[in-house]
Amino acid sequence: MVAINKNQTRSRQSIDTKAARNLAITTNTVPQMAGITPRWLLHFLPWVQVQSGTYRVNRTKVVLKPSPKVRVNNNNGHSSISPEELRTIPMLSVLDLSDAAAIANRFQSESYHIGETIIQQGQPGEKFYIVVEGKLEVSTSGDEGENLRVAVLGSGDYFGAVGLAPEVISHSTIRTLTPCRLLALSKPCFDEIVSQSPDIRLSLQKAIEEQSRLKSVVNLYGEEKIPVVADYQGEIELPASYIDYEIEPREYDLSLVQNILRVHTHVTDIYNEPIDQLREQIRLTVENLKERQEWEIINNPNFGLLNSISPLMRVQPRYDVPTPDDLDELLTRVWKKPAFFLAHPRAIAAFGRECTRRGVPPVTVNLFGSPFITWRGVPLVPCDKLEIKSYNGNLQGPGKTNILLVRVGEKEQGVVGLHKVGIPGEQLPSLSVRFMGIDSQSLASYLLTLYFSCAVLTDDAVAVLENVEVGYYHDYQYVRV
Repeated sequence: MVAINKNQTRSRQSIDTKAARNLAITTNTVPQMAGITPRWLLHFLPWVQVQSGTYRVNRTKVVLKPSPKVRVNNNNGHSSISPEELRTIPMLSVLDLSDAAAIANRFQSESYHIGETIIQQGQPGEKFYIVVEGKLEVSTSGDEGENLRVAVLGSGDYFGAVGLAPEVISHSTIRTLTPCRLLALSKPCFDEIVSQSPDIRLSLQKAIEEQSRLKSVVNLYGEEKIPVVADYQGEIELPASYIDYEIEPREYDLSLVQNILRVHTHVTDIYNEPIDQLREQIRLTVENLKERQEWEIINNPNFGLLNSISPLMRVQPRYDVPTPDDLDELLTRVWKKPAFFLAHPRAIAAFGRECTRRGVPPVTVNLFGSPFITWRGVPLVPCDKLEIKSYNGNLQGPGKTNILLVRVGEKEQGVVGLHKVGIPGEQLPSLSVRFMGIDSQSLASYLLTLYFSCAVLTDDAVAVLENVEVGYYHDYQYVRV
């Protein structure tokens, strides 16, 4: 028997793999980028060709516009409202700036705990309130005395009466769902201001009467009702009318995102095989342009979906988490052929947890070769451009976001994407790549431009569920075997 010396170096009997690899042709992938997403919104939106660069949305005239939320100034825990912002409230829009300033200065900050009643149904209102932070539930009593929810109020909403008419009775109960901070104007403070300027009461009374008159002659969307008659007998005089249009309709100019791509000619001359370096540089830059395009369609301050939503189409969740009840509420707002919900993937997961808790798992469908969960047959489309506002900067921790429900298409008076096909140097629809030349350092420059915009054709084409929490999890009891 021959003893084996374990310390003896054994001679290699075949070529080393490291050496062989140097002679082999490796299989390379094109450059990968984790920041690329499916960009489902760009797939689901119908795109309209804007030949002139401007898209005008002609609408029938809205006689009674919905009341916007008001912006409250917060400075080191002190809250106030500016006279200009106070005048955005329809009832107070008739005030001149000095009178509005006098009223704005008399608001006082008030804080409430969870479950406190601010206004009781059947009782006269003594204050006018503006919500600074927190959520409140508006409810009323049904025919059998049951408690029926009317709405949930959030930051920027307002309620109550200033006491313009004696003994104004509240038709609803308003109580806090969370700790709340409100700005309040009491009737005595209002009466004191009126005593110094009696014209204020007269102006406000006329404004309230005008609001009441307009409500009686408009439909649910604020458009003037068209008088018609039906099922009549005999000879009657038929009503005559006409359809009025907005004098200054909304116009959308095509927006753009651009980038100058620089590539050294040394790279494209020598290192261009087997992968085309210029092609991959352009491809990855285009991916980034289209990522920004989707972000702008949602968040742009001028035409983004989140900033184009009517006050009537904004919904607050009763609880912070998105529940089936909340998505049902969105469906009551966008009920005319809703196309899809749009939500951050974590918001969809939060909704799924609430469905699991209730025992109503959502149905899954396949669209564009990928699975989507649905609610009431409407798909929930994931999109990370609906950003999450985290509490501590942890992107995977708790935070709040929004969920959209959208109707799409010109025919359906919905939401449409806007672009222009056929621009010079076009590589993709509405996207051009132009060679800009080579500088003295042998850097070749290419200008990449993507033209686009987004238009909401009618106010009821998009609704939003605001401030939904994505970080809440339920505790379940598990039996360990």
